[in-house]
Amino acid sequence: MSNTKLSNVNGCFIGRVWVPELGPILVVVRGKEVFDITSREAPTMRDLLELDDPESYVNGVTGQKLANLSDLEDESITAQSDPSKRHLLAPNDLQSVKAAGVTFARSMVERVIEERAAGDPHAADAVRSRIGDLMGSSLSNIIPGSDEAEKVKQALIKEGLWSQYLEVGIGPDAEVFSKAQILSAVGWGAPVGLHPKSVWNNPEPEIVLAVNSKGAIQGATIGNDVNLRDFEGRSALLLSKAKDNNASASIGPFIRLFDNSYSMADVRSAELAMTVTGNDSFVLKGQSLMSEISRDPSDIVAQTLNENHQYPDGFMLYLGTLFAPTEDRDMPGQGFTHKVGDRVEISATGLGSLTNDVRKCGDCVPWTFGTSALMRNLAARNLL
Repeated sequence: MSNTKLSNVNGCFIGRVWVPELGPILVVVRGKEVFDITSREAPTMRDLLELDDPESYVNGVTGQKLANLSDLEDESITAQSDPSKRHLLAPNDLQSVKAAGVTFARSMVERVIEERAAGDPHAADAVRSRIGDLMGSSLSNIIPGSDEAEKVKQALIKEGLWSQYLEVGIGPDAEVFSKAQILSAVGWGAPVGLHPKSVWNNPEPEIVLAVNSKGAIQGATIGNDVNLRDFEGRSALLLSKAKDNNASASIGPFIRLFDNSYSMADVRSAELAMTVTGNDSFVLKGQSLMSEISRDPSDIVAQTLNENHQYPDGFMLYLGTLFAPTEDRDMPGQGFTHKVGDRVEISATGLGSLTNDVRKCGDCVPWTFGTSALMRNLAARNLL
């Protein structure tokens, strides 16, 4: 399995590791080594991100060496078959896991195609050829919520092409939904899960922001927003089943805290590259350019947390993706869908690489360590 690709990246990277004799701990990457920085002042990632200057705090803590990064990566791979062993966790803990949808024009078109095809991959190609190019060229430079966007909306209604996905894509209100339950996201090296009834699905390479309870964006990481295109295409009311399944949210490998070397400007210009490699020798490559996002990330954050919505433990926010696979994997016209055993590697500028293998949800390790288990664990370690 590919490594996290952090050995040659300067920056302040923090994360979480499962240690069998302890439970979850907070860590920082320093060069090629990983240090335990768990303390009573910051026993959870939530607490660390609530600090006014988490980067200064992390750099001021000596910590205790846990492992070489390469050794921890090897152990995380072994933990796929034995999760009781030491391994990397998703870097977030008590934060809500939110996601923004339809934030890129090209992916917006694909959501419309899913809807028109009613979740049928066989019908999608015909729908795509009929309306995809028209919508893509018409919508790529429109600012959501603008007067121009409203004019386009009215024109599409007259053409019979209006969709709920276009509403959130170019309308004033962003789509923000709950991607996963607190503590349910998986990390680098862990398998990601597909619902066993899904026959049309895909990975979604995304930047994920780490936001505290005050709305301060403290850092960023990588996410795979595993998506069931057939479920959501049949009905938008199936969004939770299309998005929130066991092991369907992957985040990591680490959160890169904002400092003098990395900021929101870097997030806005980030380039993501993704490779899917199957046991059938199929290889799919894709990319997502944050420079093409339709809504500014800070605006999405403001629409998520405000006087109407509070998150006392902060939240992680998937920012959406430009990537929407249309390449045929098997039969012509059927497009791409995952197969068990696929390896998904997502790399992002300045953030390293997130790698996961694909399994059915029921074959991934059941999620059992929730909020109550974390509180009891921290109390037993005298960290609360």
